[in-house]
Parts: sequence; structure tokens; C-alpha cells
Amino acid sequence: MERQRKIRASEKEKMIVEEETQKRVEELVAKRVEEQLAKRKDEIDAEVMKRVEEAKRVMEKQMVEEFEKRRQEQLEEQQMKEEEERRKIHLLQNKVDELQKHLDVANQRLAEERLTMVAERRTLTEQKMSLEREIKKQEKAAQDLILNKNRNNRQKLTFGFKSKGAL
Repeated sequence: MERQRKIRASEKEKMIVEEETQKRVEELVAKRVEEQLAKRKDEIDAEVMKRVEEAKRVMEKQMVEEFEKRRQEQLEEQQMKEEEERRKIHLLQNKVDELQKHLDVANQRLAEERLTMVAERRTLTEQKMSLEREIKKQEKAAQDLILNKNRNNRQKLTFGFKSKGAL
């Protein structure tokens, strides 16, 4: 039994030594890692900053590209709207020109009709005045005939009870 105790004690001691060794190795490794990290801290920080800057540049580039894409789309949309507006203006201008032609033709016809009406009115007025002069001339001739202003010798009218044979 003693032997077993010694074996157990020896195993226990071995285990303790192993645990102690393990513990020391872990501490040593942790210490070495920490030392290496401390040594390389600037290098690691620089690498982190480098990666952050690179990511920042990539994001900025993407944002600029997206902004340019949107700006280009807006520009194209604006150009399309302007072209559509120019087309509409052109169509409306054509309609205005066509309506102006119709209006000019109608005004010309109206002016011609007015001239024709004025000419007809003048002709009618001249005919009326000529007719009135002719009527006055005939009335005057009739009146002159009645009043013997022409000096035409006509038989005098006698009013009386004498017979013609008695003369």
C-alpha cells in the first residue's frame, strides 16, 4: 500500500508539476504575445488605419459614382423633358401659324367682300342719284310745259262759251 501511496503521491506530484508547467507556459505565452503585441502595436495600428482608409476611399468612390450616376440620370431626364417641351412648342407654333393663315385668308375674303359691298353701294347710290336727277328733270320738263317756260308756242287755252264755228 505504501507503494501505491508513493505511486499516487508521485502521480499527484507529476500532475502538480504538469499543471504548474502548463500554467507557466500559458503565462509565458501570454506574456510573449503581449510583448509582441506591444512591439507591433504601432504596426498593427498602422495596418488598421490603412485598412480603414482603404475602406473609406472605396466608400467615397462608390458614393461619388452613385452621385454621378444620379446626376447623369437627372440630366438625361431634364434633357428629355426639354426636348418634349420643344416638340410641344413646335407643334403649338405650327398650329398658331396654320390658324394665322386661316385668319389671314378670312380677313382677305372679308376685305374683298367689303370692297365689293362698297362698290355695289356706290353703284346703287350713283344709280339712285341719276334716277332722282332724271325724275327731277322730267318733273321740271312737265312743269315747264305746264307753265310754258320753254317758249314753245302752243295754243292758248281759252275758257269760254264761244263756239269755234262762230268765229
